[in-house]
Amino acid sequence: MASGPADHSRLPEVEQLVLLAVLRLEGTGYAVPIRDLIAREAGVELSRGSIYVTLDRLERKGLVDSWFSEPTREPGGKARRLFRIRPPGVVALKAARRAIDRLATGTVLSRRV
Repeated sequence: MASGPADHSRLPEVEQLVLLAVLRLEGTGYAVPIRDLIAREAGVELSRGSIYVTLDRLERKGLVDSWFSEPTREPGGKARRLFRIRPPGVVALKAARRAIDRLATGTVLSRRV
């Protein structure tokens, strides 16, 4: 099976985690809550730098959009870069999940307990 530049079924694990967090936060996510959600729900500790690098890469791939919020109200408050998943990001997550589900078929992972 050939994979071209638009084949997102091979998302690395960190990209999948970040995309899922962006999806869960429904357009209210920026690097800190994305990182916190991944740590809390997946038990994976990522640096803020790795979150920023991954978000930039996902945006270049067309899987997420970003925009800047209004500055926060405290003195010297700054705008936050918010992210939301784009339809191709949802397609990529579904493709990645299907690939894992196909590979797990017939293993202990596919058996109900």
